[in-house]
Amino acid sequence: MITKEFILKIFSAAGMRRWNDKIRPVELMELDKQAHKMTIAYFLGKFEENRKDLNWQEIIEGALFEFLERLVITDLKPQIFNRIKEDPGQYKRLSEWVFKRLEPTIAPMGEAFVARFKRYFASTDNTISKRILSAAHFYATRWEFDIIERANPHGYEIPEIKSYLQERQEKYYDLKGIQQLALYTKYRNFLDLCGQLRFQLRWSHINMVPRTSVLGHMLIVAILSYLVSLEMNGCSRRCFNDYFTGLFHDLPEVLTRDIISPVKRSIAGLDKLIKSYEKEQMEKEVFSLIPGEWEAEVRMFTEDEFSSVIARDGKTVKTTSEDISASFNMDEYNPRDGEMIKVVDDLAAYVEAYCALENGVKSNDLQDARSSIGEKYKDKVVDSIRFGEIFREFS
Repeated sequence: MITKEFILKIFSAAGMRRWNDKIRPVELMELDKQAHKMTIAYFLGKFEENRKDLNWQEIIEGALFEFLERLVITDLKPQIFNRIKEDPGQYKRLSEWVFKRLEPTIAPMGEAFVARFKRYFASTDNTISKRILSAAHFYATRWEFDIIERANPHGYEIPEIKSYLQERQEKYYDLKGIQQLALYTKYRNFLDLCGQLRFQLRWSHINMVPRTSVLGHMLIVAILSYLVSLEMNGCSRRCFNDYFTGLFHDLPEVLTRDIISPVKRSIAGLDKLIKSYEKEQMEKEVFSLIPGEWEAEVRMFTEDEFSSVIARDGKTVKTTSEDISASFNMDEYNPRDGEMIKVVDDLAAYVEAYCALENGVKSNDLQDARSSIGEKYKDKVVDSIRFGEIFREFS
């Protein structure tokens, strides 16, 4: 069961600054780094899908486990953390300490989830899933460093960090995705496009505390959607689709900016016009940057993303989460819980408003948003998941 404590834990990363001992032309936040890392992991994982040992659940959960670990050890500089990881004994003791700090937060997710968390850090197996996550972490860090270096061309530690990152890069050339990034500008442009959503702010007309980016919001929706999928006993493909729909559902906003709901609803037909424009621009600007065989999947993540669907007889069929659980909860149907993801999307917005108000922001818009969203979902149930109870934890 997702709890208020867990949601606030992952949301706290929206206020965690990265590279805070360096000159930064823009603020780089931990939540955004983790989100960018997962768009990169998706890209790298797709190039390895023909491998039988690729495990998308391990990639999704491994990223979440590493994210939670990072939230606990935030004060450790990367150089020190990397030195600790080189010593198995020291790292084992650190992992045990991290688990003790996180156990009250993750225990409500169930014994199986907690066991996977412990096993992930205890295992030394260098699986393809772990290599993809490591490479994605590296690429996102290198992407940030390129920004930092421009502002600190002769700064303290900059040459050492650059040398370290160049050395690390060579360790990932066995991955097809890393090879493709080195060869094709369009693939690098796709990941840059995703990264651009780090600088696109939500609630931009309000002085929010903390300030959430569109990309950071997408990761929160992805994580919560995945955890709800597990609670619904979703098949592996259902969990995969729910997670990556959450992660990419606002990708079209890189082309249109984050247009708040009151504006979309202010003029009859405006919402449909915006959707039409988003679709047109996705065709022109995004689908040309990824392999053609991925297009149908990314299109599902970004178009009509809040509809529950299955694949049957080669066609996409709309349905409900209840029907998916009853009859179509199998990989062969490629199910996706769009209606659930919509609730989670609004839950994330609700928590953003809650946190800003708790942090002293005075805003009638935030008060209205919190009231209207809370009222909308106070009795909401999706496939036995009582979302109303989660919303009431924040009331």
